[in-house]
Amino acid sequence: MMREKEERTLSVSVEISARHVHLCQKDVEILFGVGHRLANKRILSQPGQYAAREAVSLIGSRGRIDGVCVLGPTRAETQVEISMTDGYHLGVDPPVCESGNLRGSSGITLKGSAGTVELTKGVICAERHIHMLPATAEYWGLHDGQYVQLHVGGVRGLIFGQVRIRVSPGSSVKPVLHIDTDEGNAAGIVTGNVGVVVWGD
Repeated sequence: MMREKEERTLSVSVEISARHVHLCQKDVEILFGVGHRLANKRILSQPGQYAAREAVSLIGSRGRIDGVCVLGPTRAETQVEISMTDGYHLGVDPPVCESGNLRGSSGITLKGSAGTVELTKGVICAERHIHMLPATAEYWGLHDGQYVQLHVGGVRGLIFGQVRIRVSPGSSVKPVLHIDTDEGNAAGIVTGNVGVVVWGD
């Protein structure tokens, strides 16, 4: 049972997740050279995650975007996360889905400093989500995969619906909402703003 909103307010830090790429090691070596390992440039809020020094170009049927950040560490499958506006510019139609769910996703070409990878799938528009620890989820009566609403104030403030709860022991101590650049711009949000979960009646 969710804790009553009158009892306490669940505040969530907001982060804008700009376009980025997760690579499998095989694709790392095709794009940047045999034996290449991603170099840590900047630690991210989620423990163990980092922005790498490496960047790639995204090449679609209609356009190209250069200098797209690669995030580490490597994954089992390569995944490209873009906004719907990016998709229009590139000429791809990414489904809105949970990160890691690549069924029915779009393909694209990746270009690195040493080579090119032709993806037949892997391009998605990640659904907005809140990362939290199991203890936090248990305290608030929430569970992994559940959807909530979250209010962000300000001049262009709004309530985001269909915000997925993602529970993991590897999450940051404080709950963090990840939205893409389109969503952030629509509400006038910058990284560091705070949202509040809107409890049901």
